[in-house]
Parts: sequence; C-alpha cells; structure tokens
Amino acid sequence: MDENFSSALVILLLVLDPLGNVPMVLTLLKNVPLDKRPRLIMLECLIAFSALLVFMLTGRAFLDLIHLSERSLQVAGGVILFMVAVRMVFPGTTGVFGDLGDRPPWIFPLAIPLIAGPSAMATVLLMASRQPERMPEWIAALVCAMLITTIILLAGGWLLRMLGEAALSAIEKLMGLILTAVAVEMVLAGIHQYFIDR
Repeated sequence: MDENFSSALVILLLVLDPLGNVPMVLTLLKNVPLDKRPRLIMLECLIAFSALLVFMLTGRAFLDLIHLSERSLQVAGGVILFMVAVRMVFPGTTGVFGDLGDRPPWIFPLAIPLIAGPSAMATVLLMASRQPERMPEWIAALVCAMLITTIILLAGGWLLRMLGEAALSAIEKLMGLILTAVAVEMVLAGIHQYFIDR
C-alpha cells in the first residue's frame, strides 16, 4: 500500500478507534472525580502518543537489530489488525482488548493497550520502516490522529448521551469492517512483496 498523509491519518484513527474506546474509557474512569477526568485523559493520551512516537522513530533500527524484513512485519501487522477488526465487528463481553480488570487507570490499561495497542504500534512501525524518508509526514499524521482521539475521548460523556451506546457500537462495527479490508490489503501486499523479492 502506498500511503500519504491522508491515508496514514485514516489508518491511524481506525487502529486508535477513539469512538469505540469511549464506553471503555468512561467505565475505567467511573471512580475518578469528574473534575479530574479531562486532565487524566489528556495525560494518558500524551503517554500513548509518546509510546507510538518512540516506535515510529526507532522502527527501522528495531527491524535491523532483530533481522526482520519489512514484508514479515507487514504480514504480522496485517494479522494483528485483522484480529482487532474482527473483535470490533464481533465484540465479546469484555470488549476489544479483553478483560481490563479493576486496576486504577494509570498508563495500563488506559494509555496502553487501550489507546496505543499492539495494532497501533505495528502500524506506526510499518509506516516508518517502509518509507523513512517521509518521517515528518508520518509524525504529523500521528499528531493529528492523537489530537482527534484526545478530543473525542474528552467529549466521550457528551457523545454517549447524544448518540447512545447503540450508535457508538454501530460506528465501531463500521470502522471494524474498514479495518478488516486494510488488514487484508497489508497481508496481501506483504505476500506479494515476498514473491517479488525471491
């Protein structure tokens, strides 16, 4: 897949899934005072952004260090995205990321893996490793995606009241369908590249 800023932004928003995460974030923050929630959400989004930025900037060196090819990462990233997309379309009782437990929402599980999950990390790593010369563009897409995610999560209570949980669930399923197509495309591109390189 040949990506540009717009497609990178859309893919990042799909894997970050802010609308799908709204009900889980509100559940995790139910014991946090209302006046402290915005600050906590912004802090968790900043932590998630920092983690993804590190993965993006060190992606090429990381692949070289463990002798992984871009095509293997592309197939692996596609498989992870596909698994996440299937759970978005057919969610279990514990949500997309499984049982998050009853721990305080500090770094885990809110920033990682709810916002910056394995699929998001694999996506930024793949972007950076495939076209490192366009790093400023990928960083800009990540910044925009995280800003949009932060705004949506900050407005989560209002969105849930306005749209309702059923509408948010329908939007998440639609995003899951789109993400499934993206995942399949990644896997096919990786397999195609494997046979070209042989």
